[in-house]
Amino acid sequence: MRLLLDLMCGGLRSYLRMCNHDTVYAGDRGLEADDDLLAVASEEDRTVVTRDVDVAARADESVILEARDVEAQLAELDAAGVDLTLADGPRFCGRCNGPLESVDPTASTPEYAPDPTAVETWICRDCGQHFWRGSHWDRVEATLARVRDADGTQ
Repeated sequence: MRLLLDLMCGGLRSYLRMCNHDTVYAGDRGLEADDDLLAVASEEDRTVVTRDVDVAARADESVILEARDVEAQLAELDAAGVDLTLADGPRFCGRCNGPLESVDPTASTPEYAPDPTAVETWICRDCGQHFWRGSHWDRVEATLARVRDADGTQ
């Protein structure tokens, strides 16, 4: 899915990107005015994810959330039919939403990243951030499993 998260839903961005949803966050683009947010959603054919009933009503496509807590918001997205399955091969940067590519096992990586000969690693072509399935991946996976278990779709 191509999503646009309003300012009230920014905590969802890394989860959705790790599930291979092309997810733009309004705060990253300086989209504070409703009209600006809706214009970008329309121009880029994105579904608006918002807690604002008025914005949702004005959007071409939207998902309205009631919860403030990220895990509860994930449950609402799951109930709305958004696929919350972690990707085997992530496509979007968790930091900037840029495209990811696999790091060649012979390439060097920054000190913070694992050795790509030992752990599959990706790099964002836009911001240069490296990603791999580590403890953060495990925490996200556990959170998404709780969300799916809560609605009985595990």
